[in-house]
This record gives sequence, structure tokens and C-alpha cells, in this order.
Amino acid sequence: ASAIFLGVYEPAKQKLLKALPENLSAFAHLTAGALGGAASSLVRVPTEVVKQRMQTGQFASAPAAVRLIVAKEGFRGLYAGYGSFLLRDLPFDAIQFCIYEQLRIGYKLAAQRDLNDPENAIIGAVAGAITGTVTNPLDVIKTRLMVQGSSKQYKGILDCVRTIMREEGTHVFLKGIGPRVLWIGIGGSIFFGVLEKTKQMLAKKCPENHKSFDLKQE
Repeated sequence: ASAIFLGVYEPAKQKLLKALPENLSAFAHLTAGALGGAASSLVRVPTEVVKQRMQTGQFASAPAAVRLIVAKEGFRGLYAGYGSFLLRDLPFDAIQFCIYEQLRIGYKLAAQRDLNDPENAIIGAVAGAITGTVTNPLDVIKTRLMVQGSSKQYKGILDCVRTIMREEGTHVFLKGIGPRVLWIGIGGSIFFGVLEKTKQMLAKKCPENHKSFDLKQE
């Protein structure tokens, strides 16, 4: 899923940065992140559905989960909560990559040099933590819709929001925010740190392509 995301995100970002004026770079990063998220969701949603169902004890193994979900709900069951997944993950991907790219640009301009590995990792952690905080309510909605299975406790995204607010209160939308922010912050540090290191390694093998890529980013 990450390979699909980056395979869409990087080319889209380069084309948007080239087509749009410099003061709209944040919009380019935001849009490219959303496009990458939409493409990767085709793989991420089924795996997320299986994971969530197993975590709630509905199935003992991933193969059994896939087989029984398809048998009871059809292939559509593997995409249960797809709308809510996009509701959470498209903003998540767009916001996280936008914040990360903008922080890198600002830091690079202030420092007047390229960022080192620890700095890339720290910026990735900050971007992840902020994004995790902002999108936590969307994650709660997504999880509720994905784990309900064929019982259909909620009729859709809006019904889920209304039911939670009526029966449990708005504070439920912040459930798990602490561990989520910590986990996504750590994940962002590792992901973006490895991503930038990989780019550096590839740049040594293809210096001309990397030079062209850097010019498009500026």
C-alpha cells in the first residue's frame, strides 16, 4: 500500500509543483497526498477490515476472516466502512504529507542547508503527531463502521456520528487519542526518516534525475 501511495504521490506532487505558482506549494502537497491515499486505499481497506475484525475476536486468522466475510457479506464486505476510511485516511494522508513537506521547506530555508537524518525524523514525528490529533474523531468513526459487520448498528457515517453523540457523548471522539498520537508520531519519524534516506541513496545512483527532482520541489 505504501508503494502504491508513493508511486502516485511523488509524480503527482512534481506535476502540481511545476504547474502551480510557488505560493500554492501547500495545496500541491495536500492534493498529491489525497490522490496517493485514494489509490492505496484499494489495498489498505480490505487489510484494515480483516485486522479490525480479528482484533474484536470475530475471526481466528486472516484467511478465515477473508473467506467468511466474502461468504456472508460478499466482496463488498471487504470494503465495509470504505467511505469512512476515505473520510479519515484522505485527510490524514493529505494533512500529514502537507505538514511534513512544509516543515521541511521552512526548516531548510531557515537553516540554509539540507536536513540531516535526525532532523528529517523529528519533522516526521511532529507531522505525524499533529495529524493524529486532528484526525482522531475520524478514526473513531471509521473503526465503529468497520467492526460492525453484518449487524449494521450504524446506517452510515452521519448516523454513526449522531448515534455516538446521542448515546455516548462527544468525548468518545477523543478516545485513544494519547496512544494514537504517540504511535503515529513514532511511525512518522520512522517512515519519513527511512523515506528521505532512501531518496538520498537513490540520488547517488541517479544524480541527474535527483537534481531534476529537487528543482521541481523548490
